[in-house]
Amino acid sequence: MQLIENFKAKAGAKGGAVVFPEGDEPRMMHAAERLTKESICDVVILGVPDEIEALAQKEGADISKAEIVQPGGKLHEDFALEYQKLRAHKGMTIEDARKKILDPLFWGAMMLRRGMVDADVAGAKNSTGSVLRAALQIVGVAEGIKAVSSFFIMVMPEFRGRKDYPITFADCAVIPNPDPEQLASIAIASADNTEKLLGIKPKVAMLSFSTKGSGKHEDVDKVEEAFEIVKKLRPDMNIDATLQADAALIPKIGEKKAPGSPIAGRADVLIFPDLDAANISYKLVQRLAGAEAVGPFIQGLAKPCNDLSRGCSVEDIVNVAAISLLMG
Repeated sequence: MQLIENFKAKAGAKGGAVVFPEGDEPRMMHAAERLTKESICDVVILGVPDEIEALAQKEGADISKAEIVQPGGKLHEDFALEYQKLRAHKGMTIEDARKKILDPLFWGAMMLRRGMVDADVAGAKNSTGSVLRAALQIVGVAEGIKAVSSFFIMVMPEFRGRKDYPITFADCAVIPNPDPEQLASIAIASADNTEKLLGIKPKVAMLSFSTKGSGKHEDVDKVEEAFEIVKKLRPDMNIDATLQADAALIPKIGEKKAPGSPIAGRADVLIFPDLDAANISYKLVQRLAGAEAVGPFIQGLAKPCNDLSRGCSVEDIVNVAAISLLMG
């Protein structure tokens, strides 16, 4: 897909390093080879060097251009002290911190926090919960953001007279029923990431079953309240609510249902009111319209840390690493 190739090219031009905490996973090794040989980014692989090198040789993966780092050593106490301070309010002791920080997921997150790498990618063999736990405890959430969420870039085969047309969908994977503050955070983070990745000034539609008061319900009130929060926090954003999906996407319908709206009929970022609507919608668009679902990507963290599917391919890892760097 040309969009993915563009992301890789942009990542290569930007430069940076990504850490792979799951260094002993063969797919991560092959992805490291691809990323370094294609000059997309530098790669830090976490693990015991002799074991990593032996496994790479067995797998036929050339990781000679990647850096192998074993958690521990001279940075162990420094990392443990910082981690203990971050979790002191939860009762963490320095002894617990010294042990926990040696977990590659936590070590990689601390490298990201310290600016030693620019992105963190894991999940090929660890659960989403484990990956996010390390990221939340060490990297933390971005300033002004109330919730960590996710987004997909749905690439439509053809839309608005263009082939491979990208539209951002959020939140399709993390928060089941966001409250107004969380929904506002999803909208802000999605707009910012769309701008970073696609290089456009996004037009954000906060979706509902009601367009501009056509229906009254507490679910509609939630979207309207979230919209007011976004306007206060980010008056620069090009956003509107409440809009039904057809009013957000189709100009003639938008003009009829929401006359005067700056977004109606032109939206390229869709913010769904809850996880049910978002997850169902992206799968329907993917399966019935033949759209390519690129993601999901975690957003709202202070620095980019992304979770892979445990069924991911080497190509998936390469793509997520490149996009993660662009999110920084």
